[in-house]
Amino acid sequence: MSAFFTGYIVFAVFVLAVVNIALRRRKPASAAVETAGGAGAAAAPSGQGQGGLGDIGSRGKVVATVMLGAFVAILNQTLINVALPHMMQDFNVETATIQWLVTGYMLVNGVLIPISPFLIAKFPTKTLFVSGMSFFSIGAFVCSIAPTFAVMLAGRLTQAVGAGIIMQLMMVIMLSIFPPERRGVAMGTVGIAMMFAPAIGPTLSGWLIEHYTWRLLFYVVLPIAIVDLVLASLWLKKTPRKGNAVLDMQGAIYSTIGFGGVLYGFSEAGSKGWGQAEVAVSLVVGALFLVLFTWRSLCSEHPVLNFRVFRYPVFTLSTVIGSVINMAMFAAMVLLPVYLQNLRGFTPLDAGLLMLPGAIVMAVMSPISGWVFDRIGARALAIVGLIITIVTTWEFSKLTMDTPYSHLIWLYIFRMFGMSMLGMPIMTEGLNALPRHLYSHGTAMANTLRQVAASLGTAFLVTVMSNRTKFHVEHYRNEMTENNPFLMDVVSQLKQTIPSHEAVVQLLYGLVQQRATVEGINDAFFVATGLTVLALMMAFFLKGKKHKSPSA
Repeated sequence: MSAFFTGYIVFAVFVLAVVNIALRRRKPASAAVETAGGAGAAAAPSGQGQGGLGDIGSRGKVVATVMLGAFVAILNQTLINVALPHMMQDFNVETATIQWLVTGYMLVNGVLIPISPFLIAKFPTKTLFVSGMSFFSIGAFVCSIAPTFAVMLAGRLTQAVGAGIIMQLMMVIMLSIFPPERRGVAMGTVGIAMMFAPAIGPTLSGWLIEHYTWRLLFYVVLPIAIVDLVLASLWLKKTPRKGNAVLDMQGAIYSTIGFGGVLYGFSEAGSKGWGQAEVAVSLVVGALFLVLFTWRSLCSEHPVLNFRVFRYPVFTLSTVIGSVINMAMFAAMVLLPVYLQNLRGFTPLDAGLLMLPGAIVMAVMSPISGWVFDRIGARALAIVGLIITIVTTWEFSKLTMDTPYSHLIWLYIFRMFGMSMLGMPIMTEGLNALPRHLYSHGTAMANTLRQVAASLGTAFLVTVMSNRTKFHVEHYRNEMTENNPFLMDVVSQLKQTIPSHEAVVQLLYGLVQQRATVEGINDAFFVATGLTVLALMMAFFLKGKKHKSPSA
């Protein structure tokens, strides 16, 4: 296990301990916000939360504020990927070191998501949201002026703290201020931020880096974050301090090490391979502590993450389907840039522009899918969306070195059209099945499992691509003999323009590697198609119409 990962665990446990001690010394509030219930809560006219958040403000202003915060948080997460090679040069660090700007961000989110129900139960909504945006803004400023990699990493982790708080709070707020029969449109509107931001991130990042400097990436998000911070201060209402929530310190430590180990292991497996000792140790330690965390959560009176949400079959099914879809979704996000940039020679900007029309389609379709969900439920949407996703993912498994750019754009557009019917409707279907007091635990559990699934899916599909590429290389090399008339004809033609025999052989092996990599990518898309088929089979068991959220 690397020194970075060990230091991360020590740092996370130390922070949790300090927070717990500080909270225990605070005096309990004289009055807690009473959990809303019954029909009155369901019909709250503005920002009156059904999940015990209190009257946090006008519904329209609340939605605008949290959506802007979520958009800039997700956008920031995807902007940095294209800039990593340039940062390596500026900070003079290795690839494994610079990757910690991505891995560290993911690990901090992995720790914050499970403990977010405690934070939401402990602090007023406005205080928590403003704190999250403040962390994010400070982190963005530090990153923009960072003179060294250490300062850059510190700013990035600070951003991750703020983003983790914002994302979890956004989901709970949307569930709380909208009744079940209107949550489809509400969550579909949220989907604009959740789906559109990561799609335009690579395009915007590629253009800025191509013409300016990577530091401008943080100058772009910082003003947006500050504006949202001001809006939150003005538009969100203060609510009485909440009850004296208790943090299960033992469970928090277990979740920190468990989710951190699993996420780190999956992340490193994609680049280093599953056979590395560092990967194996991280996964084993993470899995062990996740077992301890599950046991602790089931036995504790105040669990960090309430596993009793899985008592509700609809939530369990929708979470599993969403996790499988997340694994398959990352096929295009991970494999297409490799194909376009490494094999076809497109610039990062060109690769990003290919995904932009699909992102626009998803942004337009997301609230429409939510509107349809409010009327017919998730089952029909999921089935239609998954069929479209299966067909388009299957078509992506037929790539060649001559596949037209326009064909790729249309395939990606139709794939995003199908996926716009999946993410938010399926998640909303599951969360609607939970009682109000489990909203924060349900969103935390669903997001945690989706994040783990995304990391696992990325590592798994990259491994499939790598292993199948090696297989195809060996297969083509075995065919490169003097008994192959087609090959000898190609060699004869090449020697007419390239007199050196060694140069001809080197060129042939380069072409073999190129073709084998394309075949490896196609095989990974084929596996992703299989995952989508699995999700389709499970989607038939979703409810055919909307159902009311339990009142307790």
